[in-house]
Amino acid sequence: MAIATLNPATGVVERTYPPMSDAEVERALADARRAATALRRTTFAERAGWMRAAADLLEADAPALAATMTREMGKTLASAEAEVRKAAYGCRFYAAHAEAMLAPEPADAAAVGAATAYSVYQPLGVVLAVMPWNFPVWQVLRFAAPALMAGNAGLLKHASNVPQTALYLGELFTRAGFPRGAFATLLIGAAQVEGVLRDDRVAAATLTGSEAAGRSVARIAGDALKKTVLELGGSDPFLVLPSADVARAAATAVRARCQNNGQSCIAAKRFIVHTDVYDEFVAAFAAGMAALRVGDPAEPGTDVGPIATESGRAELEELVADAVARGATVLTGGARPDGPGWFYPPTVLADVDPSMRLHLEEAFGPVATVYRVPDLDAALDLANATAFGLGAVVWTTDEAERARCVAELESGAVTVNGMTTSYPELPFGGVKTSGYGRELAAAGIREFCNLKAVWIGR
Repeated sequence: MAIATLNPATGVVERTYPPMSDAEVERALADARRAATALRRTTFAERAGWMRAAADLLEADAPALAATMTREMGKTLASAEAEVRKAAYGCRFYAAHAEAMLAPEPADAAAVGAATAYSVYQPLGVVLAVMPWNFPVWQVLRFAAPALMAGNAGLLKHASNVPQTALYLGELFTRAGFPRGAFATLLIGAAQVEGVLRDDRVAAATLTGSEAAGRSVARIAGDALKKTVLELGGSDPFLVLPSADVARAAATAVRARCQNNGQSCIAAKRFIVHTDVYDEFVAAFAAGMAALRVGDPAEPGTDVGPIATESGRAELEELVADAVARGATVLTGGARPDGPGWFYPPTVLADVDPSMRLHLEEAFGPVATVYRVPDLDAALDLANATAFGLGAVVWTTDEAERARCVAELESGAVTVNGMTTSYPELPFGGVKTSGYGRELAAAGIREFCNLKAVWIGR
């Protein structure tokens, strides 16, 4: 893929960038290694001051940065500004809490025959971040804020269709006061990632993206014996049980499916509904999806903007066409609109079965499938009948049902009577082919630390 800003609302290439030369990549690696050495000698207070300055810059730059994000990947302007402000909040969260999260942990010295015994968290060094286009600021900051506050340096290989956002982020932390090279963007293609990851100056890697990309990075890092965190795809279930507030559940389901134009790993995608409330829920859900306004993401009244790439829309069309050909029923949407840009309407399909690709694969756009089930056992079986395990939602007011769902849903998160989202205060990540490791909260900042045991004799 070319490194270019290609506006998905118009299909027009607005700006292209040459990939960095080998010499430029080498300079970035050398700067990052020096910065990592310098950062591990700084205090939490120093790093917190710089991190708060980064948050201030994000907030000051929010309108312009949001416009860039909308132009590069098509999210609505309102959601882009909200993303930038969430990233600033994440920076302030880690500035405030990193020191406590990484505080030394005392051990029972007498039990191990020591005068003193404890464990300390220390930075690993340079971490390579391979990041996606769908949340081009928040996705990066939720790695960068904890990594830098822990004393690591970061190198960003961002998606090739968001280069202007990537370049902004590559300069942000230097502007905020961090040592030069502490966080830098590598404008490189996918073929150059392996060389960077294998470089001895890179200690670890984190990737958010497709299962194929995750397998590739994991294979390289495994061969090089380097730590990785992977956040991959999802086909999240959204269970609606008889005790649910059906109107609220349906309204939330529309937001949960179409957040970020439907292009979110944690978007609800499979709506599994008890037969007692199926007709009521599906009618309200389909009506809500049909009422969303699809259009220019820069316009204030737009609910759903374009799919970020032409190939992404083509993949959605193939999944829907395959399902319809095999007997699925289109309740709303299902056909691209005329005109420029890569738009696709909010779509709901019923009568989906395991013969259809859409039953097994992730639809990365505003396409939902609805299923009727007779009881909770069937709902849980269907929810877990996927290779993915990122998030799951259940709507119920029954305590026993809630307890079973929390215990039995195979996912990295369970949300009850809401929609899946990410918070700095809670760990984020998946199981099965949705990846491994965690971002955010204390778990996220500790992922790229060496937990060192200390034993001091008498």
